[in-house]
Amino acid sequence: MATAKDILKEAISLEPKEKAELVDCLITSLDKPDIELDELWAEEAESRLAAYKSGELKAVSLEEVLSKYK
Repeated sequence: MATAKDILKEAISLEPKEKAELVDCLITSLDKPDIELDELWAEEAESRLAAYKSGELKAVSLEEVLSKYK
């Protein structure tokens, strides 16, 4: 069986389009749905929305957020 190092050596020799397709397939294979995690994020989103609507949480503008990274 080929090792990861062997596969990498072979992948590096691919054409750019083939590399992009390989990367896309690998990333997609990592993105498996997790129903429990999705439910937790949905609950968090609902909680944050409720806090915003009740005035417990204020919004921050995109410009303000991006200014921290300039």
